[in-house]
Amino acid sequence: MNTTQKKIPIGIEDFEKLRKNGFYYVDKTGLIIELLQNPAEVTLFTRPRRFGKSLNMSMLKYFFELDGNKELFEGLEIMEEPELCEEYMGKFPVISLSLKDIDAESYETAFEMAAMLMNREAGSHRYLLESEFLATDEKEAFSELLDRKMNKSVFCGSIALLSRLLEKHHNRKVVILIDEYDVPLARAHAQGYYEQMIVLIRSFFHQALKSNKSIQLAVLTGCMRISKESIFTGLNNLNVLTVADARQDERFGFTDEEVKELLHYYGLSDKYSAIREWYDGYRFGDVEIYCPWDVINYCALLRADPTALPENYWANSSGNDVVRRFLREAGDNKTVKREIERLIAGEIVTKEIHQEITYSDMYGSIDNIWSVLFATGYLTQRGRGEERSFQLAIPNLEVREIFTSQIMDMFKEDAKKDGESLDALCIALQDGDVKETQYQLRNYLKKTISIRDTFARRELKENFYHGMLLGLLAFKGSWVVSSNREAGEGYADILVEIDDDEPMGLVIEVKYARDGNLDASCQEALAQIKGRQYGAAFYDEDIEKVLKYGVAFYKNKCKVMCQKAENLS
Repeated sequence: MNTTQKKIPIGIEDFEKLRKNGFYYVDKTGLIIELLQNPAEVTLFTRPRRFGKSLNMSMLKYFFELDGNKELFEGLEIMEEPELCEEYMGKFPVISLSLKDIDAESYETAFEMAAMLMNREAGSHRYLLESEFLATDEKEAFSELLDRKMNKSVFCGSIALLSRLLEKHHNRKVVILIDEYDVPLARAHAQGYYEQMIVLIRSFFHQALKSNKSIQLAVLTGCMRISKESIFTGLNNLNVLTVADARQDERFGFTDEEVKELLHYYGLSDKYSAIREWYDGYRFGDVEIYCPWDVINYCALLRADPTALPENYWANSSGNDVVRRFLREAGDNKTVKREIERLIAGEIVTKEIHQEITYSDMYGSIDNIWSVLFATGYLTQRGRGEERSFQLAIPNLEVREIFTSQIMDMFKEDAKKDGESLDALCIALQDGDVKETQYQLRNYLKKTISIRDTFARRELKENFYHGMLLGLLAFKGSWVVSSNREAGEGYADILVEIDDDEPMGLVIEVKYARDGNLDASCQEALAQIKGRQYGAAFYDEDIEKVLKYGVAFYKNKCKVMCQKAENLS
């Protein structure tokens, strides 16, 4: 590893820390240029999680704040605009809040956390208590913002009051930055106090953004575009830039060129194809975008282990509840199930998308959940149709894996509840009853969403069906089930040791019939078992009765073949 190279900024959301401490930075200061050249009093950016919203907000703070450190921006795109820098850089008092940590089980606790955030921000302007430009009553009002027990009316008017006092003291209008504005509403909806929180947040934003004459500009970020009727009532100065908007489309996330430059810098250009396949595929406006969180994490892993395979970093940063809810809501709806199968296959589904929605309506219908999946990055656009319709697709292998893993988890949960069918399957396997084994597997396949052709490589399809069968067999507590265990001259898909009156073993090789020829795939599986002598694993345990199974899948179809053998050597 080259110790002179810049460090990879995993989880660094503070612009000053990133620039001062030798971290690699993908220049997004063009965001500042466009905000100033195409001014709007209040701008809301909606992007999925982990696409650099917080870092960009930190960048804005350090650019605008009074007497800022201009050295932080040396060599960046914004410095190529000297007139803008002269007029705006380091010239404004800034109010900066991040609402992403307001995560509480009750409304009371959530309000306390929100008040504490406002209290902390007011504390960074404590010098106002000594201001010669403020009257005594204004200082007294400011003191209420420093009180940890501020009431709700004080909180709701806090940004408006602080803005007015800062403008009066500095004789400068104020820049307001509110990061992850919708997180408190998401948490409130999940915990059951949404109606109380929406009233609080509506009043807070109304006073801060609508009737506030002290604003120079305000920028908000979030995942969802919350309906004006629920939170931004009467706010006519709001400019909303969603993932569908071409304006500022490349300012959040990494572009293809930025990824290539990063990989070249770290000597990882040979990993470009894998990174593109796993982490690219999002489309914001007219630009193809990579998830920066994934790219950065995988690059850090590769520097430590050049042979490391891509991992699912985005999935681990959230519970992915929206996907699970979507799959559950699909239920027995054959149309939606087929649409999900098409998406997983890498195909496109055209849907009407409502970009303005309320949290209370998010899961009100399957149609609304399509909109939520689009806004939160689980689906992306591949083109526009008429009016509100979008051509939707799963962005990449990482998100596809989220869908398939959730499908698998739900399959296992549902299968576990059906003990009668599980017992029937296990008895059939133990008896070498091919017809019954095939019947039971086909019944399970009818209940789940199949993995189809075009998106995944054959081995990935096989992994899905392998995992499904492994999950079923794992519920048989008296069986010893192993996966990809070394046996004979290779690694067997599934080995099952049955400790009964007459101990026996099962060798199961799973194939995906790419061309739909189930018989040929089963024969291929049996030939592999014999050729690589997978049954030898049982002879080491003095188990001589062994059944070898070739199981082939294609969409929602399967074929089972069995060969009985007393000696597989």
